[in-house]
Amino acid sequence: QVQLVESGGGLVQPGGSLRLSCTASISMFSIFTMGWYRQAPGKQRELVATFTSGGSTNYADSVKGRFTISRDNAKRTVYLQMNSLKPDDTAIYYCNARLVGDLWGQGTQVTVSS
Repeated sequence: QVQLVESGGGLVQPGGSLRLSCTASISMFSIFTMGWYRQAPGKQRELVATFTSGGSTNYADSVKGRFTISRDNAKRTVYLQMNSLKPDDTAIYYCNARLVGDLWGQGTQVTVSS
């Protein structure tokens, strides 16, 4: 059974940092576009960042310059380094693997609050 398992969420003060990880039980992991999405209470799920198999990255305007997506194909893992966190970053963060269709993780809660 294909699984995406996120970790690294938690409570952090404004201005702090967190690193999320997502490990995938996917064969041929390297050909997937991997991404992070988030959903805040009462809002729709939105794109945070993606990393294609070709090495291209894309970020939501709201996180550019603060968040960095990376991947380690040998470990079948994608990361999201989040710096200068703001209360507006509070959400459940979901890992996504996309090829023909979408695979999703269960989500990890990130709360930014003093």
